[in-house]
Amino acid sequence: MNILFVCTGNIGRSPLAKAILQKKYKENGINAEVDSAGFETLYINELPDKRILEFGKEVGLEINNKARIFQKEDFLKFDKIYVMDTKAYRDVKELAKGKEQLQQIDYLMNLVEPGKNKTVPDPITSWQIDIKTVYDYLDKATDVIVKNAKN
Repeated sequence: MNILFVCTGNIGRSPLAKAILQKKYKENGINAEVDSAGFETLYINELPDKRILEFGKEVGLEINNKARIFQKEDFLKFDKIYVMDTKAYRDVKELAKGKEQLQQIDYLMNLVEPGKNKTVPDPITSWQIDIKTVYDYLDKATDVIVKNAKN
């Protein structure tokens, strides 16, 4: 299953989720595309935040993508589009055409707590949450993606 993760700037949560899932897909022999995107043009073509890169190295993740903007064509390339928060949900939903594309979009944390529409806190813009805690959220959610892909 091809997966796209979407957050605001594509420099924190979504590249971290991408790296986690890519590693799990590789470890489980799952051949699928994983990517991340955002909606903030300020960071286009920049690497993720240095704190994310440093944390990734500590936990053995390869994080090397550059920030990009979500595009309408992403609906055609990806089976599921998981968003990190309500703003990303609204932004992606606004670009969807028809019921089928709307069904591709979901909050990532709904994999762990179905129907709750919980957001993944942003460790880059909030001093109230650390990257390790966000990593733990993403790790649990990506476990569900891998389990579903194997079934």
